[in-house]
Amino acid sequence: MDPLARKLPAAFFDRGTLSVARALIGVHLVHRYRGRLRAGRIVETEAYLGPQDLAAHSSRGRTARTEVMFGAPGHAYVYLIYGMWNCLNVVTARAGTPQAVLLRALEPVAGITARTCGPGLLCRAMRIDRRFNGVTLSGDVLWLSPPSPSARPVRIGRGTRIGVDYAGPWAQRPWRFFDRTSDCLSRPVT
Repeated sequence: MDPLARKLPAAFFDRGTLSVARALIGVHLVHRYRGRLRAGRIVETEAYLGPQDLAAHSSRGRTARTEVMFGAPGHAYVYLIYGMWNCLNVVTARAGTPQAVLLRALEPVAGITARTCGPGLLCRAMRIDRRFNGVTLSGDVLWLSPPSPSARPVRIGRGTRIGVDYAGPWAQRPWRFFDRTSDCLSRPVT
């Protein structure tokens, strides 16, 4: 069996968002696109713990845009920023608790030649757009696959989230996780 064909169980997502954000480092994001697999190893994430987290989209309440965040864990929340970049989030926590983890960067593994060091570049390289909003992340087209037992170990780093200065003190929460050994991060480790 192809190791990229394995899928994370639903229970992986149904727990604390910070735990999921950390545990996603080293996991593979896989997209079956036109009969071929595109895959990347997740090397950077950010946790959003709305609705109290002022950096989370759900802090503005339940809207058509954020509805998927209020649903069951293990689904994709895909939104557009700056009118051109799609961003992929993993919905976490129990249904009714609007929390998610933004996938910020990948290391290409299969079928990817474009840059993946940023949430918009990641989605463009993986051919992920808003059509995937609400899909389960254990389906036959888009899924998360656990790392193989022989995968290199990750060295987890932690820092503040990027681009959320408008959120006041919430911007200073150390809810960004990354693999210190990766050269595909959206921002260098300082």
